[in-house]
Amino acid sequence: MAQMEHFAVRPGFGPAAVGSVMERMSAYGSAWPAGDGLAVFNRVYLTVTEEIGRRIDRGGFPDPQAAATLSVLFAERYLTAVEAAADGVRPPACWRPLFQYRRHPGVRPLQFALAGINAHVGHDLALAVVDTCRALGCEPAEVEDEFDRVGDILELLEERVREDLMPGPDLLQIADPLTHLAGSWSLERARDGAWTAARLLWRLRDLPELAEEFTQRLDAGVGLVGRCLLTPWR
Repeated sequence: MAQMEHFAVRPGFGPAAVGSVMERMSAYGSAWPAGDGLAVFNRVYLTVTEEIGRRIDRGGFPDPQAAATLSVLFAERYLTAVEAAADGVRPPACWRPLFQYRRHPGVRPLQFALAGINAHVGHDLALAVVDTCRALGCEPAEVEDEFDRVGDILELLEERVREDLMPGPDLLQIADPLTHLAGSWSLERARDGAWTAARLLWRLRDLPELAEEFTQRLDAGVGLVGRCLLTPWR
């Protein structure tokens, strides 16, 4: 399946569209058991999207339409993967480990959350930037402020996720390998890589074969990292 295929070009989205994707996330989340790995990530991502929506409403982005468009097209990448899996279609490689291990009893909630963030930021965010530029008829540099502010929200919430989902001191001996694994992955590095990938894909937009090859390799590489993050501990 061609990963570089982008969503239909539209004149951007308004802030209300962010509420629409939140409703879809909420509907999926309510249908999954709380311990389902995808439900764990969904709760984290819904919190991120709610915070983005609040900041858009409060004027926290230089260009609210660009921020809403990026947020919606970013969310669409995740929601499309969920819908593909529900229909029996293989999702992108970056998402497959989470779908495969989502009910594994030996995988901890923190691993599910980080694996979802890895897939969404490491792969989907770069493609969402390209989708946004196509939708708004602009260059990546014109949405860099929005990209950075969305990334700042992600990093703040990642810290909270690690604090909330890391096992307590009474489980420290069991959690030692998990602590090492969680510390080996960095959202900041994933975010930097997504921006570089987005700029490169934008440059390659008139070379579809090269763009497709790069996107497939990006997808596979992020999927491999996700599989490592989901290593079962029992």
